[in-house]
Amino acid sequence: METLSDAVLQREEAEAQRGIGDAGERSWKNLERKSSFQEGAGQEIPGNERQFQDLSLPNEAGESKKGNAEEEMVPALVHRSGRYKGEEMQKETVMMELTGLVQKAVNESSWWERRGIDCAILTAAFLSLPAGFLLLGCSQTLLFSLGILVMGTAHAVITVKGTHLASHGSLSESQAWGRFWAVFFIELCGSFTARAGVQAHIKVHHAHTNIIGLGDSSTWKLPFLPRYVYMFVAPLAVPVITPVVAFGLLKDLSMGIALRALCMITLGLYSQYWLLLHLSGFQSPVSALLCMLLCRAAFSLPYIHVNIFQHIGLPMFSPSRRPSRIHQMTHGVLNLPRNPLLDWTFGHSLINCHVEHHLFPFLSDHMCLKVKPIVSRYLREKRLPYQEDGYLSRLRLFLREYEELMVLAPPITELVGIQ
Repeated sequence: METLSDAVLQREEAEAQRGIGDAGERSWKNLERKSSFQEGAGQEIPGNERQFQDLSLPNEAGESKKGNAEEEMVPALVHRSGRYKGEEMQKETVMMELTGLVQKAVNESSWWERRGIDCAILTAAFLSLPAGFLLLGCSQTLLFSLGILVMGTAHAVITVKGTHLASHGSLSESQAWGRFWAVFFIELCGSFTARAGVQAHIKVHHAHTNIIGLGDSSTWKLPFLPRYVYMFVAPLAVPVITPVVAFGLLKDLSMGIALRALCMITLGLYSQYWLLLHLSGFQSPVSALLCMLLCRAAFSLPYIHVNIFQHIGLPMFSPSRRPSRIHQMTHGVLNLPRNPLLDWTFGHSLINCHVEHHLFPFLSDHMCLKVKPIVSRYLREKRLPYQEDGYLSRLRLFLREYEELMVLAPPITELVGIQ
């Protein structure tokens, strides 16, 4: 059984890591099979004291022992392995039932709901670019500021919402068009390599969500920075860091893919620079570059905040002993509340439907919003967590516990178990 379980795990993880090629109708079958990820005994889940109740054994006096966690907790987990195996099998059934409910909702939805609404939002962002360039050429402060707002918002919609949907293949049912949109949005618009972007997001973050050392959002941790610098200053450098990191990754790609990425990234950056000079009327290269930086950094603060708020500080899991998929996603993912500005610019799947997105990553933003009541109601009926918290609440938490969450994380202080 151990060998069979390991083989199933390896096969299913390989399927989960195919990236864009797993989009579309086949994803339902993949999700149903992924529910059998783990049949192993007793799940060992490192974390901090806030994350779960521990399973420490009572001593003769009836008091809980809190000595060496590994020495005290492992026997309990081994002793109760049969119960945990039954619980994991039950969670697999829960995931299959939830998948069926969501699949039914998708099948009953029109193309406009499945993809059309999000495509229309992206189209509107592109159509607003000419107005943004013209407003940036105005000498009046109010109109120029409006131009910054229009250009910054359009850039966020295209480079955050667009690249995210494209990386998941959610913009088209065709795999060929899915690859095209990934290159277009990630490389041309987002100034990053499509291959590295899909690898980092799909094959690492989604396949290993909150698995220590793999999908724990550690990319965004800069422990040498003070909390206020990291939270409110460092994100402004994202527009500069992104292409620099992308160029550094080219050496790891094949010659053809690296050349394509280099051309696309250069074309995207130079196009905006050229239009600022010739359409907006900037008189110097320095002023045009500063305007590019300002527009591209307009939503950098919430972008970094959202990336860390929704995973860091939540339960972390051991790479060697993973829980079931539904347990991993419901415990390691958090939804932020509805926010009109961020909902439209970043997309529902990154804001208020992040739990739904991690359970069903191939759904578009609007479909995540549509199935949100189904998912939340079902998880609560099954007494599984459906984690939600406010933006300001998470911000206060990270400022207050920055050392623990961003410098010392993941805080493995005791071995804990699933209750």
